[in-house]
Amino acid sequence: MQPAQTIAEPVGSLDVALGHAQRLLAAQPAVAEDQAREILLAVPGHPAALHILGEARRRLGDPAGARAILEPLAAAQPKAAGVHLALGLTLAAFGDEAAAIVALRRAVALRPDLTDAWRVLGDELTLAGDTAGADAAYAQHIRASVGDPKLMEAARALCDERLDVAERLLRDHLKRAPTDVAAIRMLAELATRLGRHRDAETLLTRCLELAPSFIGARHNLAVVLFRQSRSEEALVEIERLLAHDPRDPSYRNLLAAALSTLGEYDRSIALYEDVLAEHPNQPKAWLSYGHALKTAGRTDDAIGAYRRALALAPTLGEAYWSLANLKTYRFSVDDVAAMRTALAGGGLGPEDRLHLDYALGKALEDRGDYAASFDHYAAGAALRRKLVPYDADETSRQLERTRSAFTSEFFEARRGQGCQDPAPIFIVGLPRSGSTLIEQILSSHSAVEGTMELPEIAAIARNLGERERQAGAALYPSSLADVDAETLSQMGERFLARTRVQRKSGKPFFIDKMPNNFVHIGLIQLILPKAKIIDARRHPMGACFSAFKQHFARGQSFSYDLTDLGRYYRDYVALMEHFDKVLPGKVHRVRYETMVEDTESEVRRLLDYCGLPFEPAALRFYENDRAVRTASSEQVRQPIYRDGLDQWRRYEPWLGPLETALGPLADM
Repeated sequence: MQPAQTIAEPVGSLDVALGHAQRLLAAQPAVAEDQAREILLAVPGHPAALHILGEARRRLGDPAGARAILEPLAAAQPKAAGVHLALGLTLAAFGDEAAAIVALRRAVALRPDLTDAWRVLGDELTLAGDTAGADAAYAQHIRASVGDPKLMEAARALCDERLDVAERLLRDHLKRAPTDVAAIRMLAELATRLGRHRDAETLLTRCLELAPSFIGARHNLAVVLFRQSRSEEALVEIERLLAHDPRDPSYRNLLAAALSTLGEYDRSIALYEDVLAEHPNQPKAWLSYGHALKTAGRTDDAIGAYRRALALAPTLGEAYWSLANLKTYRFSVDDVAAMRTALAGGGLGPEDRLHLDYALGKALEDRGDYAASFDHYAAGAALRRKLVPYDADETSRQLERTRSAFTSEFFEARRGQGCQDPAPIFIVGLPRSGSTLIEQILSSHSAVEGTMELPEIAAIARNLGERERQAGAALYPSSLADVDAETLSQMGERFLARTRVQRKSGKPFFIDKMPNNFVHIGLIQLILPKAKIIDARRHPMGACFSAFKQHFARGQSFSYDLTDLGRYYRDYVALMEHFDKVLPGKVHRVRYETMVEDTESEVRRLLDYCGLPFEPAALRFYENDRAVRTASSEQVRQPIYRDGLDQWRRYEPWLGPLETALGPLADM
């Protein structure tokens, strides 16, 4: 018997073969696999060849095969950062997020400069609902992406939230190196954290002009556009991202969210279902899925999605609040106990804590324990107030400027100007004052389409304000005195063009239910003089307290303090009285209490104001199965009841600051 022949493979040729296989991985993974297998035939169990083989299987769409190779390899090579990175990427593709996070954390612990590891770790932590951890990982990704010492210093400042230092360092660096895309992206991230989304958009657009394949910057741009309520434009970037990686769960989640804002609920829900089928252990994804189901009217399914989120993350406050925010849902004794236990435990972040407080407030209100209920509403509001600072004096000054700018003579001098399209119907007022009920009634008419709280009027005003600040001109709205007739018409046409995506039915009229648009009634009159404007009014104490116990996702920062609320309501009423004088008959007022007491008469008045013939369907608004995107979505799918009219009186002992701030209005 001949002795086994030993393969005498020169080290040099083995290194050459491994290097060749490694270079082939990105463009030709199948060829790299063949090369790795050839090496393994010659040198069985060679770690580098196994690493390449596992990577090739992953890139070829076989995460199970890659896992079978890389898991034992990682166990045998505990200090090989590249192997743990490859395993982490494979586990992420396999849908095992928890194991992926462990592997990726091991990789970056061994080699903190692994930029891909930090990025994917951020993605996986996002899916796992660990927002703070994801933010930290993405920040480390930025830090690992740069080699320049100055940029590394800026990255550290960004990670440590020393934003002023980071901005100075980045701007100084970009003066010397204006085409450094890593620095541009970092500056865009800084602008996003400061809420300067337009600046971030400009920076990211420049970044992609210089480096069109910079996927991270494109993802950032899609998110920035989405946060500005420019979902159509965000979709363009998301489609490009998906062309690069069609199965990336973060891209698909962003696509589903964008589709929801555009009213494409069937597509959005299908996307969430697709992602959750592959990544079922993501509480935040179940939460978003629940929101889409709720809006589409699938209440039972939404409850199931929220419950699934809680099963995965028992202290996820937003899931409890989402159940409470259905308004018709009732928590069990066990639910109340679980929320109290979560609040008593340590480690809760402010967002989870405030959501739990609001949810407990609602649960205890339903049980008639009003003192404890108020305590939780107040605790949630106090936490939220710290996160969204509000200046009541500035609001008063702003609305005083508005009254001064819009006089009878001002409007008379511009009679006949603006876009003459009569399609828009604006519903304004304080939130939680019956605006969703009015929208549901009107959208049950055959000529009217309900949409959502559209951001376009505020965006037009904001753009005017930005240009004025840059030019050193008078502040909005005073600067509207210098806008010519052609520009006013163009602004009205822009509103119609930007909102067309929300109109699905071809009906001649459509509703914009953004309550804060009462601030911009003068602008609406100038650019859309034939639009209808409806003021949803409710008893001041009832309206303000209903807003106080509501956690708003964004935009109502005045609502988290009873005194601020009372002052805001007074300023709102003063402005509406001003417009009643300078634009007599322009605004139609609907009082919620009157609508409840004499529904048919009020509905007829409302339709007469809108120039619409009476239709019985407007009285059967609760049969309308359209999507409703507000906190009142479930309530307006039921007939009107009187029960909610005086709910605030149960809390009257604790509403002294509100009553004082309202002054004489408290009894109106």
